[in-house]
Amino acid sequence: MTLLRVDASIQGEMSASGALADLVVDEFVASHPGVPIVRRHLGQHPLPADVWATAHAAGFTPEDERSEHQREALAIAEEVAGELRQATAVVLALPLYNFGISQHAKTWIDVALAGGPQGTRLLEGKPTVLVTTRGGAYGPGTPREGWDHNTDFLRQILVDIWGADLTVVEREFTLVGVNPALDEFTEMATQMRKSAEEAAVEAGAALAARRAA
Repeated sequence: MTLLRVDASIQGEMSASGALADLVVDEFVASHPGVPIVRRHLGQHPLPADVWATAHAAGFTPEDERSEHQREALAIAEEVAGELRQATAVVLALPLYNFGISQHAKTWIDVALAGGPQGTRLLEGKPTVLVTTRGGAYGPGTPREGWDHNTDFLRQILVDIWGADLTVVEREFTLVGVNPALDEFTEMATQMRKSAEEAAVEAGAALAARRAA
């Protein structure tokens, strides 16, 4: 059994998505102490920007004609894809940035696609928890309704392309208390945080139960 955790926050210890992912992982580990955890933090250690294009090109280059740079890029891509294929449970902390997916997370997805055999569903049937956070509010009736170009995209990649058995934990208004313009939403944001933390603990327990079955 191996748990894969991937983070993409650039906020360090202040990361809201990281804090929720901690709750998921802690709940999982409480039931499976000693389980190996493979960690990849894309915000702290981004994948090189040219890896995807180079690995993609390498896939169409005969092996004996590949450059050293192509071989290195393909090795990175195969490692990233391998982490997904070898994991038995997955926790992803991938926040929304600038109304869309983090550039680090997008690169990771592209690299993983380049590193697996064509058409491989890298998470086929695997229990996967996606933690995603948003600084503002994007629900129905809000001024930013329809501006979240992160969550549905990730669902399509994780479920439709990679075949994950997905649970999503979401939290909005993470900038309340940081941006004074949002102070009027303090009570709402507090409740959203509480609900998200409860959902994270529940998701971790469900993840642990799935692996025990």
